[in-house]
Order: sequence, then C-alpha cells, then structure tokens
Amino acid sequence: MEARHHQVPTDEKALLEELSSAFRAHFGEKAARLFFAPSRINIIGEHIDYNGGNVFPCALTIGTYALAAPNEENALRLYSLNLDAENTATLPLNEEKAPDDWTGYVLGVFHALEQKGLKPVGLDIAVAGNIPNGSGLSSSASLELLCGVIAEALFEKTTDETLTRLDLVEAGVWCENEYLGVHTGIMDQYVIGFGKAGHAMRLDTAAKQHEYVPLELEAKGACILVLNTNKRRELKDSKYNERRAECATALKELNRLLREKGEAPREFLCDFSEDELNWLDGLDPVIAKRARHVITENARVQAMIDAFADSRLEDAGQILNDGHRSLRDDYEVTGPHLDAIVEAAQSAEGCYGARMTGAGFGGCAIALVRQDAVDAVIAHIKKIYAEKTDRTAECLISLAGDGAGERVVAAN
Repeated sequence: MEARHHQVPTDEKALLEELSSAFRAHFGEKAARLFFAPSRINIIGEHIDYNGGNVFPCALTIGTYALAAPNEENALRLYSLNLDAENTATLPLNEEKAPDDWTGYVLGVFHALEQKGLKPVGLDIAVAGNIPNGSGLSSSASLELLCGVIAEALFEKTTDETLTRLDLVEAGVWCENEYLGVHTGIMDQYVIGFGKAGHAMRLDTAAKQHEYVPLELEAKGACILVLNTNKRRELKDSKYNERRAECATALKELNRLLREKGEAPREFLCDFSEDELNWLDGLDPVIAKRARHVITENARVQAMIDAFADSRLEDAGQILNDGHRSLRDDYEVTGPHLDAIVEAAQSAEGCYGARMTGAGFGGCAIALVRQDAVDAVIAHIKKIYAEKTDRTAECLISLAGDGAGERVVAAN
C-alpha cells in the first residue's frame, strides 16, 4: 500500500473518533456500520504457504477499520484516512486494469466476490488502519478481508449459494495474484479471516484447513514482541515473485529425479522431507538453497508447536533463530535492517530467540521474550539497532486477536 500521509492514532478509541469525523466530512451525516480486519504475524513457517506447507500464524489486535453506508450515487465512494485520499468507482465495475493505488485492493476483492454471487451496490466507505507503516504485517491482506466482510454484509446476493469465510479469503488471494500480479500464498488472508483471540493456528496451506493452538504465553511467563525496523517493505518491488519462481524450478527438478527413480511426482515442494535433503546436491546451488529453506522450515513448524505445548521456551527460541538463519542464508530475504534488529534481540538478556516475520526485504521481526525482562529487552534492542542503522525501532507486545468481521458498536 502507498506511503501514508496522515498519522492515524494507534489507540482504537481515538482512531474511531477520527474515522467517524472523516466519514461525516466526506459523506455526510448517515448511519454507518463498523467493520474491522486484523493484521497478522507468522510465528514460524515463512515462505512455505505457496509451497504446500504448514504455517503457524496468529491474527493481531491491530488492523484496519471501515465505516460503510449505502449511497444513492450508484458508485463506490472510497476514502482513506491514512492517506487522506479519495476515489470513486462507478457501477457496474468493469474489468479494466487495476488502479495503481490503494483502491486496487478494494476493487480487486469486489471483482472477485461479484463472481461468487455478491453484486456491488453504491456504498460510501471510509477506511483507517493502525498497522505500523510498511511493516510487513499484511496491511494489504487486512484491507482485502475488510472489504470481504463489508461486501458480505452490504452487497446484493445474486445466488442461493452460501458464501463461506474461505470464499472471502480466496477473493483476497485472487486480488493479489491475478488482479495485482503479486504471487502470494494463502496464509495472510486465511489467518486474518479465521483468526481467534488467544490462539495461533496450524494452517495446512495445501488442504486449506486449520486447527487452533492456544498460545498461553502469559501463563508461561513469556510474550512475543513485534519489532518494526521502520524500513518500509514494498512487496511488488521485492524479489518475492522471483523466489516463488525459484521454488517452482526446484519442484520441477526434484520431480524429474523422482521420475528417473520410477516414482510418482509430488505436488508441492513441502512434500519432500528433511531425510531427502541430499537430493538437492544435484541441483543448481541457488535453487538448492531455496528448496533447503522450504523443506527445513516446514519441519520447524511442528517443532515449534511441540515446543510451545511442552513449555520448552529455550527450544522455541532456538527454532526462531534457526528460521532466521535459513531465511538469511538460504532464502536471502532478510537484508541489513532485519538482520540488525534480529541480532540486537538475540543478544538481549531475557530473549529466547528472534527472527524476521513476513515476506522480508524490510518490515518486522518477532522475538520470544521473558515477561519480566520485556522493558530491558526493548531498551537493548532500540539502543543496538539505532547504533547499527541510525533508525528507531518500534517494539510492540503481540496479542492474538479475532479475525475479520463487523463490530457491534457503532462509531458515529
């Protein structure tokens, strides 16, 4: 999403007051309904959601809000408080090229849901978010699922088919992959759609199925810190699509080896196990490194779930460290700012382990920290990170929240 021009309050009450005032200023006095979609972190399992693996994310309590109400203009009138920008799309929507601004995420989801039986109607929509700027905490997927729940509540149904939450998730993925041309996996939209307070989820990205896993970190005397590098991540400008293509090449080459052995090919790179890593020796070295990360990261997901279940926080921290090392050396998606903030966290007394989270190339990291050491860990990270980068780190305690939906209390 574009750089933000207006500093929106991080506090929910203050944010909603500003959003309500902006809605009235742009669209007049009318009854509007309030919707919310969270951001997310991925605790472990990075860059494997498009390789058929398991991931271990959770929704957060920060995210994107919208006030929406019908209008008589036969148009979608859109306003972003963060950007102080507005746009209008007349109805019916056409299939022209996606707008080169934030409204592309809105219209892409609405296009996808129209194919699933939700006909767009005239709406006034004002949007605001308290996700840190350019943090890699999935502001785009948050906006997509926000639009999904708005459409579910306010658009006209043209079919008797029941719209599912997975339909909303897939609409967001279609928007990213087909409408905007960013070849993401399903994880971000899925956890934002299905998130549950107090829980992470083990998500099987191949089967599109999940099970909730209680985090219960406070009872273990620990918490997860979100570490914002304040180095903006731009997914379209990154090598995300290149990594995905390299994984496809690795799968093709490994399946060629399977055919030579007289064995059936496999559908996903994550269908290969750590016991088969020696097969990578015959591949191009770069392709082999990408595959090694995917296969070992997939194994780290179950290892992390087991470590949390057994309260083995030192082991959980080591899994985070191993994951970052793999993302840095084998997948090469970290960069100097992410490496600096992770190294600062790892060197802090009271930090079990840390790694980048999200697509990489800037954005955020996470750290598993002793609850009684949080203040000291944050001070240490900020000091070391500033010395290495001349940037200020932002450190937030991560709380697992619910997925996207309508909020009961009106904001105006």
